[in-house]
Amino acid sequence: MTELRIEDHAIIGDTHTAALVGCDGTVDWLCVPRFDSEACFASLLGGPDNGYWKLAPAGEVTACRRRYRDGTLVLETEMDTAEGTVRIVDCMPVREHYPEVARLVQGVRGRVQMRMELVVRFGYGSVVPWVRHLDGLLTAIAGPDAVRLWSPVEAHGEGWRTVAEFAVPEGAEIPFMLSWYPSHESPPRPSSSRFVVEETTRFWQEWSSACTYDGPYRDLVVRSLLTLKALAYDPTGGIVAAPTTSLPEALGGERNWDYRYCWLRDATFTLYSLMEAGYRAEAISWRDWLLRAVAGHPQDLQIMYGPAGERRLTEMELDWLAGYEGSRPVRVGNAASGQFQLDVYGEVMDALHLAREVGIDPEAEAWKLQTALLEFLESGWKEPDDGIWEVRGPRRHFTHSKVMAWVAFDRAVKSATAFGLEGPVERWAAARDAIRADVLEHGYDAERNAFTQYYGSRELDASVLMIPLVGFLPASDPRVQGTVAAIERDLLDHGFVLRYRPDDGGSVDGLKGREGAFLPCSFWLADNYTLAGRRDDAVALFERLAGLANELGLLAEEYDPIAGRQVGNFPQAFSHVSLVNSALNLAAAAGPAGPAHHRQSHRTTRRVRPGGAS
Repeated sequence: MTELRIEDHAIIGDTHTAALVGCDGTVDWLCVPRFDSEACFASLLGGPDNGYWKLAPAGEVTACRRRYRDGTLVLETEMDTAEGTVRIVDCMPVREHYPEVARLVQGVRGRVQMRMELVVRFGYGSVVPWVRHLDGLLTAIAGPDAVRLWSPVEAHGEGWRTVAEFAVPEGAEIPFMLSWYPSHESPPRPSSSRFVVEETTRFWQEWSSACTYDGPYRDLVVRSLLTLKALAYDPTGGIVAAPTTSLPEALGGERNWDYRYCWLRDATFTLYSLMEAGYRAEAISWRDWLLRAVAGHPQDLQIMYGPAGERRLTEMELDWLAGYEGSRPVRVGNAASGQFQLDVYGEVMDALHLAREVGIDPEAEAWKLQTALLEFLESGWKEPDDGIWEVRGPRRHFTHSKVMAWVAFDRAVKSATAFGLEGPVERWAAARDAIRADVLEHGYDAERNAFTQYYGSRELDASVLMIPLVGFLPASDPRVQGTVAAIERDLLDHGFVLRYRPDDGGSVDGLKGREGAFLPCSFWLADNYTLAGRRDDAVALFERLAGLANELGLLAEEYDPIAGRQVGNFPQAFSHVSLVNSALNLAAAAGPAGPAHHRQSHRTTRRVRPGGAS
């Protein structure tokens, strides 16, 4: 096996979990039965001994082409050899009981010698199962986990691997079906790979055909929405940030985090993109997940939860895994779940306000929950916090955090006024005004003519690009324009926006080394351009960002402009949601009224109501 780049992978999924498939025909990452379960294939973060499943020609591959079937998550990989051409069709059928991976090998030209290698390692690549043949099927069992492989090809053991060699003539199809199930239960009956592939194709094509967006960049938008759907945990409506953990933000570095959880920060972005594209049912499911997850004492609000709303996301390091390209440690769980971040209060209030605006019937208890959050925030906004980037340095008065606290009270006032909801509106309005004055006094550096990362600092932070996007100030305000100019001058790296300079400000994040450019920040800059009427700049930046996607249209969390590679967890929901919303904003700005048609933002990825800024 050769080590692949992050962007050399594709995602297949069943709306409960997802697998990464490399362009060499290797499934090198799969957690079962859920996104946040332990992996049974973990070679992505280790090596061959940590589990993988490879189907590829036995000889040299001279060329490789990949595509998804139109409007689906069904992957087709064609490989050329001196003998001919073979196609591998990969998918995960939409779940009925347990996860399955279907692989169909098709002969396209000539007669190609193939080799299958299956190495199952439960427990994130650490547990070697007991492998045996039962009723003509290969079964691997260890502890609570079991997988079963069905194929007409006869397999045998070879050096702690299960292997098979076979030939595929032109026109032939050879199926493989891998199923996971609890080891204490009877194994499921094998399905027909061909039937599964066709059924899965129909499911995704029906889903994607419901997209109502018909503007510029539609193919990119639809692919991003399909990716978002693939990251949704269907039983609850929660949407994980990525299906992977510990893919590094800098190759060989320590910025390696577990993203298989649901962040509140993504709530309004996600809700807006789903509603605008016509996916009301998914938007409602996400809203309902949000309400269930945040229920409890307001001061205990977390920044992220498990796919079903779990709160305990204990972080640990897996020292038996060498890390992707030596990037260690490999972490599972996320200690940032216990951080105090003011911005999530604004996100929750913003998302629920948007839900009401777009006609999603509110839960009866939702407003009570919101007023309880505001009661805590009336004093809580004055406290320092850990900030949007989950820094592991000391708490500070981060400017973006205060702005989002302003959003919480602003949306409360607007909700109460627009929908006749009861509450101390005058008190909320006073809190909103007090926060605004505080930010303008302490979060703005008049000498630099820019909003700064935190109170008293001179460092910049891309999160302040949200200021016009949430309606705190209009894009035409000289302070906003000065901030955009400062970010263009100091945070652009090869044309992409860094979150901040990690080596500035006395190591604000408490970590060593550099990181790539966090892609949503660059989309936020494009949205700022759109709001300011700089359409040509917005289009140029959007197309530069879209050009970073791999040939399948997938984006990771970050891009390393020096290495010329995608970095971070992959594919990243936040990157794809940001792409969708920026495309929506560009389409709105090109409407009959021109840029003014893009209503002053309420979120970069959303058009805001007139008078959003107070």
